[in-house]
Amino acid sequence: MCGRYALAAEADDMLEAFAITTDYAGPILPADWNITPTRNIYIVREKSDRITNQRSRELAIVSWGLIAPWSENPQDALRSQSQAINARTETVHEKPTFRSAFISRRCLIPATGYYEWATELGPYSPKQPFFIHGDGVIAFAGIWDRWRAPDGTYKESAAIITRPAVEFLASVHHRMPTFLPQERWGAWLDPSLNQVEEIRSLMELAEPARGLQAYPVSSRVNSTANNGADLISPIELGEPETLF
Repeated sequence: MCGRYALAAEADDMLEAFAITTDYAGPILPADWNITPTRNIYIVREKSDRITNQRSRELAIVSWGLIAPWSENPQDALRSQSQAINARTETVHEKPTFRSAFISRRCLIPATGYYEWATELGPYSPKQPFFIHGDGVIAFAGIWDRWRAPDGTYKESAAIITRPAVEFLASVHHRMPTFLPQERWGAWLDPSLNQVEEIRSLMELAEPARGLQAYPVSSRVNSTANNGADLISPIELGEPETLF
């Protein structure tokens, strides 16, 4: 799974990284090295002009954790979010909470990197946190949705799609976020692409962990009260634990 991640990029950096040509005029989220579920996050998605019907990419802010469409009140919505921060590649097209968004409301979720805690299945002490990152801003495959509250207001939310971990990442944890190469972003964001098997094929990669690196970090990240760039500083592990 992915239950905590970091994003230290500026909005302008993301406009460039994701080839977004429209200016961003929304709120600016501060750099965050310990993003937790239900917090506001950036996503990249496609929008359609109501007059010209032309599509373009936009940077938007939603909350992390997909709100179940049948939530009856804000309390239900918050509860459902905490249970739906991740969707699995294997079942995202089937689960009632996720399937509609998967068909027509897909997004990319920018990140500097993410954290994972070692399980007892690998060579590291259980619950040892690791930071996994790429070169610059990386993007998780995601889905988003819009929930209408009883008072008529709308709240948008998103979930990260995860898959079985591969290669060296599998020695830390059995799940990892799904990453898409840049050449697949256009198809992934296209809401008119609505054939389930075709969408699922976009998540099938020969090298799902390509370009990723991992190293152990301090357990300070365990507390949601802690933040700052020092959370992603590498630490040394004692013998016989060694990193990859």
